[in-house]
Amino acid sequence: MSLLSMMEGLTEASVDFVVIGGVAARAHGSTRITEDLDICYSRRPENVDRLARLLASWGAYPRGIDRDLPFFMDAQTFRTTPIMTLITAEGALDVFDEVKGVGDFESVRASSVIVDAGDFRFRALSLEGLLEARRAAGRPKDIDQIPELKALIELSGSDKHEKPRPDPTE
Repeated sequence: MSLLSMMEGLTEASVDFVVIGGVAARAHGSTRITEDLDICYSRRPENVDRLARLLASWGAYPRGIDRDLPFFMDAQTFRTTPIMTLITAEGALDVFDEVKGVGDFESVRASSVIVDAGDFRFRALSLEGLLEARRAAGRPKDIDQIPELKALIELSGSDKHEKPRPDPTE
């Protein structure tokens, strides 16, 4: 069980997603450690079906909720609860259909870059997207990370008008 294995599982299940949050920040050089994987997913019905089937196979259940309560992981769950914090057999996973400060999945995808992790590639929210998301979230832990994200943007020579790298798989 690892964050990378969860991303590999999502990719193998053909789920259209972008990594956001702490793992995306780590991919860009952040020093912060995270215990969960945060993703933004496409709301296309076939994508939601694939995501729901995968999460059901992982035994996904809402974090912090008594396990004795009924919970069904299916496409209907995503229609009624598009943002969930889950615990799975693979680890902790938070799923979002949009990112505050960035927008819906298409906007998140447009603000993402391809990250190489050994033999594995995935989409991660850009540094600029992470900065906007942190500002919009406004939680103390998000505000606290803003100086680091700004420094990473400066160190990378990144520019808000710079286009993300093209996806070689498309």
